[in-house]
Amino acid sequence: MRAVLVVLVLACIALVWFVLSSPFYYIRSFSSMALPSSGGRTNILVLGVGGDGHEAPDLTDTILFFSIRTRGTDPVLLSLPRDIWVPSLKAKINTAYYYGKKKQGPSGGLTLAKAAVSEIIDQPVHLAVVLDFGTFSKAIDLVGGIDLDIPRSFDDYKYPLPGKENDLCAGDPEYLCRYEHVHFDAGQQHHDGNTALKYVRSRNSADPEEGTDFARNRRQEQVISAFKNRLLSREIITHPAVYRELYDLFLSESVTDITQGYYFALAKLAFRARRQSLKTAALSEPDQLSHPPVSAVYGGQWVLITKNNDSQIVTGFVSSLLK
Repeated sequence: MRAVLVVLVLACIALVWFVLSSPFYYIRSFSSMALPSSGGRTNILVLGVGGDGHEAPDLTDTILFFSIRTRGTDPVLLSLPRDIWVPSLKAKINTAYYYGKKKQGPSGGLTLAKAAVSEIIDQPVHLAVVLDFGTFSKAIDLVGGIDLDIPRSFDDYKYPLPGKENDLCAGDPEYLCRYEHVHFDAGQQHHDGNTALKYVRSRNSADPEEGTDFARNRRQEQVISAFKNRLLSREIITHPAVYRELYDLFLSESVTDITQGYYFALAKLAFRARRQSLKTAALSEPDQLSHPPVSAVYGGQWVLITKNNDSQIVTGFVSSLLK
């Protein structure tokens, strides 16, 4: 898989277009700001939330840790399951942004989410960006959709319908009106934004290979790669107005601590790394994580903890990825 900075998979080429079309003095001011880094790496947290219309709009269903050397080589993408228990929070990792935002607004959400991820993997998190799934869907439509090679056919009869979370369904005890049936055929498919979003978010399939958060992580990586390929396709490159539209979209609908001063440095990193191999990995059960019995210790919730309660199993695994 070809690599490009994950946060910039969503926005970088748009930012590059914006920077290169700006007055020269503006470009010079961008280039003067170095990216924050530790040990020669800049680490970026990418969070996906349901957004408006969902029952829990600020819970982060997607948690991606992206690390790249400041010289633009050895990019790493790590997926973290949303059910990881964070001891200091006494809550799941997907609640960190919600609790931080509730106390101190969006900046507090970013700060607490970065701290929670850092606690689990023992790596600094320098920058973060939060995107709701509706924004990602719009971005896919802006580039004309994406091509996906779906490895397995599967059905999900309980894909949640936004805004229907509390519908009583006229007394239906199974609340079927809250869901829709989605189906995906194996093989090469062209998806618009809405369909790609359902493919990424589905997690209620009866198929044990597809009805898990780990399967969702795999699909997220697949969709990100397909979106990146579309961004770099000849058709899109020859229509630069698309990049400006993407830039406007993410500027208006994302939450981030990546300031304009970092845009030029990020753009340079992305283009330097675009031909490097991307190393992808995920924290998973049973390799690094385990599922303890549901108990009051974990608030009566289904959670994931480090295997054998040994944090070094996770931190050692992540450290080896970044070597």
